Amino acid sequence: MNDYPGRVETGLNSRENWWADMPPRTGRGPRPRRWVFFGLAFIVPGFVPAAVDLATDGATVKELVIAALLLFYGSCYVLFPLSLRPSRRKTTYVFSVLMLLIGLALVFLHDNNPYILIYATAVLAFTLPPAWSLILDGGALLVVLAVHLIIGKYDFGDLIAVISITAAMFFMANLVRAVRKLEAANQEIATLAVAGERERLARDLHDILGHSLTTITVKAGLARRILESGKDDSRALQEIREVESLTRSALSDIRATVSEYREVSLSAEVAGARAALRAAEIDADLPHAVDNVAPALQRTFGYVLREAVTNVLRHSGAKRVKVRLGKTWLEVEDDGEGGEAMAGNGLRGLTERLDAVGGTLTATTPPGGGWLVRADVPESALRSDVAAPLSEPTGGCA
Repeated sequence: MNDYPGRVETGLNSRENWWADMPPRTGRGPRPRRWVFFGLAFIVPGFVPAAVDLATDGATVKELVIAALLLFYGSCYVLFPLSLRPSRRKTTYVFSVLMLLIGLALVFLHDNNPYILIYATAVLAFTLPPAWSLILDGGALLVVLAVHLIIGKYDFGDLIAVISITAAMFFMANLVRAVRKLEAANQEIATLAVAGERERLARDLHDILGHSLTTITVKAGLARRILESGKDDSRALQEIREVESLTRSALSDIRATVSEYREVSLSAEVAGARAALRAAEIDADLPHAVDNVAPALQRTFGYVLREAVTNVLRHSGAKRVKVRLGKTWLEVEDDGEGGEAMAGNGLRGLTERLDAVGGTLTATTPPGGGWLVRADVPESALRSDVAAPLSEPTGGCA
């Protein structure tokens, strides 16, 4: 059982790993076709003496049988990586068991020499789950031990060497399993990190452009109406100048966001909200100072104020907006149409930001109508030095 969420179990400390197949390759180690050359380098030195004996002394029926089994056995060892495909799981099991049986037969046909069995036990360690590898390899070695005892062969030096090498292959195979799992986990972490960074950048760009473009749209509309009425060209010119200034500011903020240097200021957001609401001809009751807000919360509350005012400009149809601040809370109330709270991207993004500092966000319709957004952070969160992280939580505002 994995007691820690997200932890990758790589060892033999879980039942699942004991019965799990070898994970797929992640690009390292010899490829199956290249293994042929490595396998030949391991197996040829051991098989050459047998071939020389057959060529020089002549071959009996028994020796021909041994030679045929040796040839098939060696071919299995050289080609076993080709069977390690998920679509060939049954073939892998049959292949491994067949090779082990041939290895046992060669042991008994060759004066009970257990060394020939190493090739089969090594293959099983890499092809089968650890549990099956332990059962079959251990069972084969016990059979060899039993035959030694039956025929009265009490020199167990060779058998102990084979057991030691088999154990080394067993643990090496499980090391390969662990490395492959860790490499796969690293690839997944890298993929999630890229996705998280994209979401963070998308939300930060929204937080800037959503508010700035809404204000620009309102001011441009106001300038158009003034020009159409022909009453106050100087006021229209002033609004156009402010649109130009907002556009430059938005471009600067985008560059700063991409460079990860942008910081949201609550005082700047109050000033921006005043200008945007005035351009939309909405009566704004805003605080003149933000000194009473805890410094650790000013950045987070700046995001809340920005998003709340943007929603007022876009959706509410309000004529009056009131903003109140406290040390650990912020309220934005309007007299617009109100309605049911929709869990959109904007509220979800703000909720994540408040969660990061141990606070909560509520959006309700007051008894008198309109809309009330309140951000609240407990005093205990401040005392525990909880602060908004530099890397923003995933999600976004819309």
